[in-house]
Amino acid sequence: MSPATVQAPEARRQLLEQLLRKKVARATHFPLSFAQQRLWFLDQMEPGSSDFNLHRAIRVRGPLDARALQSAVTELERRHEALRTTFRQVDGEPVQVIAAPAPAHVPVVELRGLPVGPREAEAARLADAEAARPFDLAAGPLLRVRVVRVADEEWTLLLTIHHIVSDRW
Repeated sequence: MSPATVQAPEARRQLLEQLLRKKVARATHFPLSFAQQRLWFLDQMEPGSSDFNLHRAIRVRGPLDARALQSAVTELERRHEALRTTFRQVDGEPVQVIAAPAPAHVPVVELRGLPVGPREAEAARLADAEAARPFDLAAGPLLRVRVVRVADEEWTLLLTIHHIVSDRW
């Protein structure tokens, strides 16, 4: 090798620092995977369907700090872009659009004022309604978390996510 083709370590370091300082323009939207294309197409064919909602109702006993839960969901969404992704059309093609991190919204529904029998029935009705509520793939969010307070230290955590951003595993 000639001396002209080999850079001194200091020159290489300066070049690397210069490249790292440059702001890399990030794409604003991304193509869909084949599985996402299928789910997006099915959503276009039957808007308002909840067929691809994945949902869980988890009973929690003991104290629950709603603000800490909201902070945890906010952090989860910050770390995982899929949870901030929506699906829109750009130039006639479906694309993924990743939103900037934002505080999560975790509503708490209070049922302690109801008698025990109707309270349990209402908690079950709310879980079913949440599972059946469709997502708007273009508007998002595609993850919903809701807390139902059934008793002083008894809660039901309702988690619903669209299959397009989750593989259920």
